[in-house]
Amino acid sequence: MHFTDSHCHLADPALRDRLSEIWALAAGQGVTRFIVPATQRSDWAEVVQLLTLNTLSDKRVHIALGIHPWFAENIQPQDFAGLERLLQQHPQAWVGETGLDFMVGRPSEMQKQQQIEAFCRQLELAQKLKRPVIVHNVKATAAIAEAVKQTGFTQGGIAHAFSGSVEEAQILLRCSFKIGIGSLLLNPKAKKVRQVVAKLDLCDMVLETDSPFMLPNETNTPANVRRIAEIAAELRGVGLAEIACKTEENISKLLK
Repeated sequence: MHFTDSHCHLADPALRDRLSEIWALAAGQGVTRFIVPATQRSDWAEVVQLLTLNTLSDKRVHIALGIHPWFAENIQPQDFAGLERLLQQHPQAWVGETGLDFMVGRPSEMQKQQQIEAFCRQLELAQKLKRPVIVHNVKATAAIAEAVKQTGFTQGGIAHAFSGSVEEAQILLRCSFKIGIGSLLLNPKAKKVRQVVAKLDLCDMVLETDSPFMLPNETNTPANVRRIAEIAAELRGVGLAEIACKTEENISKLLK
């Protein structure tokens, strides 16, 4: 039984100096594949460097390169050209982490527009290069759907760390995104996301941790994907193997 952590920040200082330990902990829980997104230009090189951990027979690390909405107002004109060059050098890399965050820091209307412009530029680039996208979404589902429509983006990807309602999930599914079910599921009070897990088709979900974040009293690691899968299995009334099999199939289709 194998799992993929579809969103983990292994280049973050909290994890990057412990990678041997992280691999061992993850392997012990059946977590054998990792998708690592960048968040800004300053960490692109560190994320790319993680690819050196792969071998011909063990391609465990997959990456995404992009600019997170928190850093949209700091984007320089040359950043998108630099991103395109790097993506062309790494044809298996996705675009991300990008998206919209209309809550953290209470962005002004001007800041929201900066986020939208940066997101649309990255959607256009992903469409041009035929790459999936990892989408950060906080209180911005309608705006994300509008950006997808305006840019004609059709490559799919993952709406990561989903925390919304079933109705919001359906909107994102119509945009061709899989729903990233993450560490929020470990919180018994997270009623909305638990309803989503119980009601959505398994073919629409993938698993993630967002390591090292999301757990208030500990450093999150990819090994916790198994805990998330166990709760998903309980909520759906199915075996753990079914969750593993279907979510792995979903990720493999995106990675092909």
